[in-house]
Order: sequence, then C-alpha cells, then structure tokens
Amino acid sequence: MCGIVGVVGMAPAAPLLLDGLSRLEYRGYDSAGIATLVDGQIERRRAQGKLVNLATALDRSPLGGITGVGHTRWATHGAPTEANAHPHGTARVAVVHNGIIENHMALRVELEAQGQVFSSETDTETVAQLLDLLLGQGLSPVAAARAAFARLEGAYALALIFAGHPELIIGVQSGAPLAVGFGEAEMYLGSDALALAPLTSQIAYLQDGEWVVLRRSGADFFNRAGEPITVTKKHTNLTGAAIAKGNFRHFMEKELHEHPVVIGDVLHRMVDSATRMPALPALPFNLASLSRITLSACGSAFYAGLTAKFWLENIARMPVDADVASEFRYRAPPLPEGGLGLLVSQSGETADTLAALRYMRGAGQPILSILNVPESSMARESDAVLETMAGPEVGVASTKAFTAQLTVLAVFTLAVAQARGALTPAQVAQRCDALLELPARAAELLGQDGPIRALAGRISEARDVLYLGRGANFPIALEGALKLKEISYIHAEGYAAGEMKHGPIALIDKSVPVIAICPSGPLFEKTASNLQEAAARGGQIIVLSDRAGAGQLASIATETILLPGIDPFAAPILYAIAVQMLAYHVAVLKGTDVDQPRNLAKSVTVE
Repeated sequence: MCGIVGVVGMAPAAPLLLDGLSRLEYRGYDSAGIATLVDGQIERRRAQGKLVNLATALDRSPLGGITGVGHTRWATHGAPTEANAHPHGTARVAVVHNGIIENHMALRVELEAQGQVFSSETDTETVAQLLDLLLGQGLSPVAAARAAFARLEGAYALALIFAGHPELIIGVQSGAPLAVGFGEAEMYLGSDALALAPLTSQIAYLQDGEWVVLRRSGADFFNRAGEPITVTKKHTNLTGAAIAKGNFRHFMEKELHEHPVVIGDVLHRMVDSATRMPALPALPFNLASLSRITLSACGSAFYAGLTAKFWLENIARMPVDADVASEFRYRAPPLPEGGLGLLVSQSGETADTLAALRYMRGAGQPILSILNVPESSMARESDAVLETMAGPEVGVASTKAFTAQLTVLAVFTLAVAQARGALTPAQVAQRCDALLELPARAAELLGQDGPIRALAGRISEARDVLYLGRGANFPIALEGALKLKEISYIHAEGYAAGEMKHGPIALIDKSVPVIAICPSGPLFEKTASNLQEAAARGGQIIVLSDRAGAGQLASIATETILLPGIDPFAAPILYAIAVQMLAYHVAVLKGTDVDQPRNLAKSVTVE
C-alpha cells in the first residue's frame, strides 16, 4: 500500500528519494511527495497522481538538502488530493506514514482544543500536529517522538524529520513494515528492501513497537519502552536491475514471460530430479501426524489456497479448512489439536493474513507460510517458510507469484500424500513428472499467444463475462475473473460450473462470453454438460482446453483456445497462465493502466 523512503547522508536527498519511490510504485498509490531539510528548514513538494507529476514539480522547483523523506500514498482518510498527500507537517516537523491511526479523531479534537490548526483530512496529520505541540513545549525530537508514539493506536510505520536537525530521521514500526538500510556515512529507511536495493545490501527490520534514530554515523534502536536494543543486520540479494521492464511494454507482460523460469526454479529447489520425489526443507512438525490444515490468504493467494484445498483433500486425503483472511479471525473458529496453520502471501506483509497467522498461533497451531519475501513480517513469525522464489513482482495484478504459489502448494501436497501414505511412491513420482513438464509447457503457451490476443478483441467489447471451472480448476475460473476485473475494469465472475444452473444461468444471453476452464481428464464430462446448458441459452462458449477436450466441445464452442496437453494434476497451473494472458491483452486493447490499475494496491498493509 503506501510506501516510505528516507535518507540521511552526503548526497542530495531528493533524487535518491524519487528513485526509491519509483521502486515502491508496485505497491499502488494515488499521490506522492518529498520533504527535505534545506538550510535547516523543512521544504515539501507534493503532487496528486503518478510520480511523473512529482518529478515535474521537482524540476519546476528543485529541493536541496541531504536529509529527507518521501512517500507514495494510497488514500484511506481523505481524498487523493495534493492537500492530503504526504509528507504532512508544520514548520517544526514533517511526517510520512503507512497504515492507519485509529484514534486520530480523538487526538484531533484534543489538539485543536490546544490551538493546533489542521490543513488536511488525513489521520497522518494528527501525528504531525501532536509532534509539533510537543516540540513547542520544549521537548527534543527524540523525546517528542517517544511521547507521541505512546499516544498512537493502530497499525502504522512512520518516518520523521525535524527542522534544525539536518542529520536526523526517526522511524517507528507498529503493525506496518519498516526496514533500515546501512551505507557508508549514509543511512536509509524504506517500507521494504526493494526500495533501498540500489543504495545498500545491508538491511535490518524493525519489529512491532520498535523505533530507530538515524544519523549519518549509524542507527540507535529502541523498544516500545524506550530501552536500547540490538538489531541484527541481514544481507539482501535484491538489486535495482530486478525491477527493470527490459524490452517489454509493461511489467505485467515481463512477469508473464517469467512464468517458465519461476516455475522451474521452484521445482529445481523442491523436487529431487533423480528420485522424482518432493524435497522440502526440514519442517518442525510431522506431516504424517497432522489432524487438519487451516488455510488462509487474500485475493489471488486465496485462490491458490483453494486449489491446494482440492489437491490436499483429493490426493493427500488431508482435511483442509480454507477462509479469506479478512473474515477468518472474526469468526473466531476453534482450531484442532494437532493441526497446522497454512498462510499464503506474496509480500508477507498483508495485514489480514498476518492477523490470521497470529490468531492461529494464539490457538496453538504451528505455522507454515508460503511467501515470496523471506525477510517479511510473516516469515519472521512463522515456524517454517516455503519460498516461492518468484523475485520482485511489480505489476499490481499477481501473475508469476500466483503460479509460484500453486507450484509450491502442489509439491507440498505430494509431500503430505507421501508422508501419509495416500499415494504410492510410483504415484508420487508420476505427479512430480507432471510438474516437471510445466516450464516447457508454459514456454510453449507463451510462445503461441496469437489466438489469446485475437480472442481479447471479442472480450474487450463485453460488459459481463462468466468464467466456469470444476474441481481444482474452479479457483482458476475465479482467478481469471479477478484478473479481468482488476486490469480491464470489465465485470466478470467465476463460478463452479455445476452451480451455474443455481442462478447464474439467468445472466446468459448472446452478449455474455462464457469462458470455460476445461482440460480433458476428471470432471471434463460434467463441465461439458454444464456448457451445453449455457450454449442452449445462446451464450458465447469460449473453451480453454487441450486437443482432446477441444475436439469433444467443437460443436458448441464459439471459439477455442488450444493449450498444450498436460497431466490433469498440473493443469490448473498452466491454465492460470492462459487466463492471465487473456486479461493482459484485453486490458492493453482497452488502454487501461495495466501495471497500476485504479484503486488497487500491491501490498495491502492495513485492514
């Protein structure tokens, strides 16, 4: 969601801050701003909209100074206007903020009663006005910051600079991530390591309640009580080159073409090619003795989890409960003795999923998380992590991270099946072989996207689209509909094909494309029967299938997209790529902002 960058050093701060903010664009934003200390005084430049607008403002009116903070804002309190853009501040202090200050209204009433004058609608300005009041009472910046932090409620990360203190930044984390970067006579703050990648490879992560005082010479860390603490530095392999678009038009296009490599990297790490058996890292719990798995995630990661639920129950005979993280803990479900909490997240910072993790841990469940960021908050709070190794994903709509999650979950399923004796060694090996075919089949699909691009012209003219699938392919229908909604703004819904006659069939007429995720194999005949019913009502039946399945549906298909043949176990992963490709080409035709669709954020770090 919102992004924070801070720098205190020797070089001009504004260019470094703007570059850092460009690396946080993937999180989603609707305004941006920078504040620096110029001759000891705070100066700000802010702009509504894209970073290019802020860059234009800086070209028109440059900012000097070697200390500063920057911010990309995703609006929560107050409209996405320049007045509501961060940094917020007064003549004494400037603040950037990720998260929500839950008690901001009570604080605002109190501060206005004491003469503080607000100029925005945001909860963030409450922090700036509280600090300004404390500084006006004679407190030092460090003392004022500590006193202010004690008054704040909610989930937040903050970075502060102070007039008259040209080599000082103070940062705090409470429920939203914040990383500290170490340089040569320079120090940095960032919402994640990617923002700091070109500046440093030495990173330390704050834990909840911890805060840091940065000066050029180094960093002093404190706990919630204000006591000095020691924080461990970590080396990160992220580089600035990791987020270049190369020769592709969009990050999403680049990331689509990274599917074969990413899937291959997962399989190389998690499948023993000699024995054709799962090769998971050592786990601190026994897969054979688990009584039940409780799975939670958000968005596309949840759809990956739903596919895994089908696999785990159908193949490994493991009971699984799956729930969206934003609802999970409010239901306060009882969790079984001997169970496992399984969380799926690209960023490892998703607020609802992190809250679900903490609920599961409080209920005595060991925690296994499937993550793309091994330094994330969820990774640090898990008993074990299976990494998706997808690399940075900049496009807001998840692509390669989704198929990496599916691939990890597929191998995990086989490991559970092996441990529980639900499959013979030969059956496990056969399914591993199917997974090992995926990189080649994905490359084949990406190299033959002409029919999908042609189909996009028909879909781009639709007002409503239905996606249908059964079994492990039902969540892929949900994913296809989500992708189309996210980046083309066409209304789309995914349904279990057998549920169509229980209501959605009323929507079908000749103007509604019905996209069927329908590989040959188990449940093919059932899905074909459901499609016959849709065709009888005049629906445009668009079939995504292999050669065997397409031949059987030729009589009712308006159009057919032929996918490479693959084992039914691995088919959901391949078909996920196809529905993502279709959404991409539709969005390009419609001229939408493919990488940063409106109203969306990459990493949702508040509820």
